[in-house]
Amino acid sequence: MSTNGTTRARTDDRIRIEHPADHVLRIVLARPEAHNAQDVRMLYELNDAFDLGAQDDDVKVIILAADGRNFSSGHDLNEDWPGGPLAAEGGSGRRPVGCWGGFSQPGAEGWMATEEEMFLGLCWRWRNLPKPTIAAVQGKVIGGGLMLIWPCDLIVAAADATFADPVVAFGVNGHEYFTHVWELGARKAKELLFTGRAMTAGEAHTLGMVNKVVPREDVAEATLAMARDVARMPSLGLKLAKQSVNQSLDAQGQWTAVQQGFSLHQVGHAHNRELHGTWADPTGAAVIRDLGRRPG
Repeated sequence: MSTNGTTRARTDDRIRIEHPADHVLRIVLARPEAHNAQDVRMLYELNDAFDLGAQDDDVKVIILAADGRNFSSGHDLNEDWPGGPLAAEGGSGRRPVGCWGGFSQPGAEGWMATEEEMFLGLCWRWRNLPKPTIAAVQGKVIGGGLMLIWPCDLIVAAADATFADPVVAFGVNGHEYFTHVWELGARKAKELLFTGRAMTAGEAHTLGMVNKVVPREDVAEATLAMARDVARMPSLGLKLAKQSVNQSLDAQGQWTAVQQGFSLHQVGHAHNRELHGTWADPTGAAVIRDLGRRPG
């Protein structure tokens, strides 16, 4: 049960779960030493936490926050994603939540299955949780970090927050949850992807990607205030309103577009393996480091 004033309900290796107010559950990414880079363990612990909130009838709204200077630097590039970690219950000790298999298959088959489960599958699952979700964002949100906040219904950003998807430098079309056009509009999506440069919180707010921008020190309280406002509404009304908006996006073809973006992403990986023997163009890391040194 959610209890107002309880600050820590449960801690896993990568995730902390809190109950900061009545009917509010807060999930905190707790890997600040790695800028909350996502490995297999973090993503599955996050999924478990979302499930916990979705299945607790006392919880009406879920906040996703993060410890440290930056919300998330994206996928942990030191992780050995394909194969072992998702083969049955090996590696991470986690069973897949989707219906895909073949994670240990050679070539593009195993890699695509892994990304379908870990990235596209989990993001779409979180996007369709039956309760409102709010992301509280500070610092840098890079690549896969956007895949954590874009499935959320609302976003509160610190004034210092920046948003970037520079992975075109790796020879792919963008991160795996390709909702860029809905989040930014077509031309701004192209600018974000083509240049790799970061977008400020103010610009993201102007585009409608972010609901509110506040000073960094006020992010937690501003997000909690918004969550309290949401939690005053009846749970069924919230569920139906969220479903109505999401189904409007579905009617526009969002899911079809996301799937084709994911398929093109796999073409990029296969091309890189043919040319470079690895999933990414090896020149991309230097490009992204250079982008990080440039002023916004």
